[in-house]
Amino acid sequence: MLHNILVKHFFRSSKAPPDSTRRHKSDTLDTNFTSNRTKNRTSTQLPDTMIIFQRTLLALLFSFFTAISNAASQHPEIIAEQLQQKYDSMKSLEFKFHQWTSGEMTGRPRQGSGQAIFLRNNDAGKMRWDYTTPDIQVLLSDGKTFSMYFANLQQMIVSPASVMKQDLTYAFFTGGGNLRRDFEITEADDEYSMPEEKTAGQLQTIKLIPKKPQSQVQDIHLWVTPDNLVRRINIRDYFGTITSLNLSDIIINSLEKKSPAEINEFFHFTPPEGTEIIEQF
Repeated sequence: MLHNILVKHFFRSSKAPPDSTRRHKSDTLDTNFTSNRTKNRTSTQLPDTMIIFQRTLLALLFSFFTAISNAASQHPEIIAEQLQQKYDSMKSLEFKFHQWTSGEMTGRPRQGSGQAIFLRNNDAGKMRWDYTTPDIQVLLSDGKTFSMYFANLQQMIVSPASVMKQDLTYAFFTGGGNLRRDFEITEADDEYSMPEEKTAGQLQTIKLIPKKPQSQVQDIHLWVTPDNLVRRINIRDYFGTITSLNLSDIIINSLEKKSPAEINEFFHFTPPEGTEIIEQF
């Protein structure tokens, strides 16, 4: 579901600042976000920096926290099992990211960067993505609602977080996913295997193939470092488009010293005055 938002909109800017803050509800809830209709209004296309969002989550939610030995010959399923165990044991993750997408369908390579943070708890998972380039965007779920703010459009779309419950990526994020159950786990393709790095004990790479077909994800490659962290993720779709994500400044359990009030405040976003609010409930 989330990926349908992203794949249709990539780095496209359409500025049409409203005169004042407007809040209205769409006629129907479109869980694919392919048409955002509001009363007496034609949908506005969203910027396409979001193309990696769904694909990235699909990979990140399996690799937040990795535990892997330095043995270069470790079997992919063992690596995946350790990924799952470590992920299940952690509560939050924060990192900076740099993304780029390339392929015949996308034209020139496109890039973006920012910071993201994820939280798991007993109620519902929370997440926040802050894009700083090429445009300011905030993608946020507080466990109850999912909002997407676009500064250059002066718009924010709000929908219930429940629309994502059947989504595979959201299931992993909230603790309902399982690598062995949901993926075929294999050795990396030759082009990604990097034997010289394996020999040096620098990186190991595994390949994940969804057991249930995903409309926009053919396979995922994860690069894992000896210090037990995923540093790179490649997601390939059925058109040969590859979205890559490099992670840096990774902080595990970055929210453990925060109070519940501080955490709730962090996963709350109020858009600037004049922002058009499009509700999809």
